[in-house]
Amino acid sequence: MTQHIDTPEGRITITDRVLRDLAGIATTECYGVAGMAAKNIQDGLSAILGQESLGRGVSLSHLEDEGTLDVTVNIVVGYGVNIGQVARNIRQKVRYVLTHCTGLCIRKININVQGVKVTSLDE
Repeated sequence: MTQHIDTPEGRITITDRVLRDLAGIATTECYGVAGMAAKNIQDGLSAILGQESLGRGVSLSHLEDEGTLDVTVNIVVGYGVNIGQVARNIRQKVRYVLTHCTGLCIRKININVQGVKVTSLDE
């Protein structure tokens, strides 16, 4: 699906891929996020085959009757971080970026923690 924004100068069309990429970039910039997790098997296979997307791990649900957007983010966190605080930071950052860049109304942002990444002292 796409989002349409009508202005006096014309119509702006924003594809879901752009929205997913914006949300993915905002998420990976947050402290404690070790990476994005695949949201389905197809994304998992794409990652294995090297077809990386900035929006991997992000799902969107459009609510046409309300004109709002629900965002679901699947992440892997680093070991030892406060998961609740990481989730709050992601919600704030994703909401700000999507609202600031597109003007869309974000109803809710769901965070799914799919794993924990443990790094060795050498990394």
